Amino acid sequence: MRTRQAGESALLLLDAIDLLQQSGIAYAVVGAMAAAVHGVVRASMDADAVVLLPVQRVAELERQYRASGFATVMRRGDAEDPIGAVLALHDAFGNRVDLLFGLKGLGADAFGRTITVPFQDRDLLVIGREDFVAMKVFAGGPLDLLDAERALAAAGGDLDPELLRRVAAGYGPGVLSQLEALIGPRR
Repeated sequence: MRTRQAGESALLLLDAIDLLQQSGIAYAVVGAMAAAVHGVVRASMDADAVVLLPVQRVAELERQYRASGFATVMRRGDAEDPIGAVLALHDAFGNRVDLLFGLKGLGADAFGRTITVPFQDRDLLVIGREDFVAMKVFAGGPLDLLDAERALAAAGGDLDPELLRRVAAGYGPGVLSQLEALIGPRR
């Protein structure tokens, strides 16, 4: 593993992604790291990614991570949970990576709109701006909505409003309405 001390969750994410790529599993970095790419800088001690893998296969993936030296904790969501499963990966220093599976409303096409961002010795695939904004509006918490608003402001004219609306609609009509209120007459 790349980590040598606490505060290196981004490096732990690189190790987690190595295993995903070896298995041919699509992913997209989300959370605070994606926020930074989209112009929203905020502190976070962990790293997050959404993974394109059926929830039924998460236990198999968890075994692979354990065999690779990760400490793991898996939580499956119930029918009301917008996340089908979370696989939390930890190292001996307390660094953490959350892998999210089965996010309701997130289409598989989002993995084809990722942005390649160089980090350390490799490239990371980060969720695209429109998908990031729609995901944050769907999450709906005060910090999430602030992240969405800041990402919209940072985008300036570099935004596809029709794609954004289509992606938001995939999360449900309430998300599209909330997005429209956030966008207002700007776009």
